Amino acid sequence: MSPIVVGGPALFLGEGTPCVALLRPELDVNDQGLRLAAERAGVTPEEFAGESGVWQVMADRTDGEGRSFELPELADGDAAVFADELLIALSGTGDCELELADGVLVLTVTGAGEGRSALAARVVPPAGAQGGAEGGPLDLELGTLPVAELRDEVEGFRRSLA
Repeated sequence: MSPIVVGGPALFLGEGTPCVALLRPELDVNDQGLRLAAERAGVTPEEFAGESGVWQVMADRTDGEGRSFELPELADGDAAVFADELLIALSGTGDCELELADGVLVLTVTGAGEGRSALAARVVPPAGAQGGAEGGPLDLELGTLPVAELRDEVEGFRRSLA
């Protein structure tokens, strides 16, 4: 089957697994892969694509534990503020804790010297979240990552919101 092209802003933190992603997928109902998948499912492309433009959080640990859920109330402006705060945190040398959507995602940034920062995250699905939020909070150690690469990723995400 043809791959379905998914667009929209996406921020991935971590190198492989463990990781945390904040994304707002956009599916094009005119995409050939989507149209083929819809036909095979016996639905219209619009039904198959579902509601686009809803923010999602996905988190995965190396032990197979993960969370994925939607944040329908999250606005692009909230995601932009989170990105701006993360860029500021990556510019400093001290510890910083950032929060998105009233604590749904809490990111801890710790300076690790030599142009690196250690990242940790806590993902707490909101009550009644769509998409498998029954597992409760999930803590992840995202690793010690190069600040320059993190900044590039966050800046690209921020530009995609403009």
